Amino acid sequence: MLGASDMAFGNGFDNDDEVMSEINMTPLVDVMLVLLIIFIIAMPLLNHAVEIDLPHADNQPLELTPDVVTLSVSANGDIHWNTQLIDEDDLTTRLQASAQKQPQPEVHLRGDRQVDYELVMEVMAAVQRAGILKLGFVTSPDG
Repeated sequence: MLGASDMAFGNGFDNDDEVMSEINMTPLVDVMLVLLIIFIIAMPLLNHAVEIDLPHADNQPLELTPDVVTLSVSANGDIHWNTQLIDEDDLTTRLQASAQKQPQPEVHLRGDRQVDYELVMEVMAAVQRAGILKLGFVTSPDG
């Protein structure tokens, strides 16, 4: 009669239901060889190009630098277009004209430290309504 340890290891039993613990590598090797052959055949086709001698030309790209408009809002609420004092109607007219230019100018908004936040937001909203795409805020670098 077989002991418990013999039954645990399957000694003495001829059982066909045992799980095979080794991986069959033959299908994996077959697939890898087929992929290798496909890459060997396809690689020369990927590099195939018509060789021609192209003419040389000195071509510098045209760099259009957009204008920069500085809008300043002073402490007493005055609005300046670059250095010129303007009112809100003139601001709207100039912004709409600037939005039609190609390339559009960059608008740099400078607000005084003492000015009401609401007035700076109104100028910013006017820039947005006019369709200007580039708006930046200018601050003092010394914090």
